Amino acid sequence: MLKNFLPNEYVKSVFDIKPEVLHQKGIKGIITDLDNTLVAWDVKDATPEIIEWFKRMEEHDIKITIISNNKLERVKIFSEPLGTPYVYSARKPLTRAFKSVAKQMHLKKEEIVVIGDQLLTDVLGGNRAGFYTVLVVPIVQTDEKITRINRIIERKILRYMQKQGKISWEE
Repeated sequence: MLKNFLPNEYVKSVFDIKPEVLHQKGIKGIITDLDNTLVAWDVKDATPEIIEWFKRMEEHDIKITIISNNKLERVKIFSEPLGTPYVYSARKPLTRAFKSVAKQMHLKKEEIVVIGDQLLTDVLGGNRAGFYTVLVVPIVQTDEKITRINRIIERKILRYMQKQGKISWEE
């Protein structure tokens, strides 16, 4: 059961995810979370660094789609200036949004990586849908109310995984 919470990989930030490495692994698509993965949850627009990261992925023919449990307005305001497809109210960790995006990308599961900052939504949903998952350290330590509850559960799972030697994680 807990194996569904175990990411395939974990990094400090999306900037540690390099298009050259993804390309070497046969990755052609990224499904990424938005809040606290790409920018802080209370930051409306993409930062210059994120814009550059998106450009580098595009230069290596790596497609990106943002999937978020957030509302249309939040996700649209962030995604449209980047020209990036998005799914809002995705209901992660349910697998429907992940599978739908893979179809829209015309890619196989093995060609897609799921990136996110939460075990209970991004990693669990990505793993249940059969994708390679990458957990990133949340950009900021504050969260919206609902996410704060998830973080309490998440910390317990992470501590257990650390004790088992399955993951090393920095808070």
